[in-house]
Amino acid sequence: MRTMTDVRALLKRFGTIIYTGDELGDLDLMEDELAELHHWGMIETSEYMAALRVIRRRRSELTG
Repeated sequence: MRTMTDVRALLKRFGTIIYTGDELGDLDLMEDELAELHHWGMIETSEYMAALRVIRRRRSELTG
């Protein structure tokens, strides 16, 4: 997992599409959704951690 497109595709596999128009807010919602998927055992730890890295990198780019 390398891009936000990959993260969105992962979430879409579970029927989750997040777009509010506020990119930072979207990143928060994506993190929350990923945490829930991981908590319930729907995604593996490695997938969860990779997605978080992508999200946190994007947040860093936006807040610079």
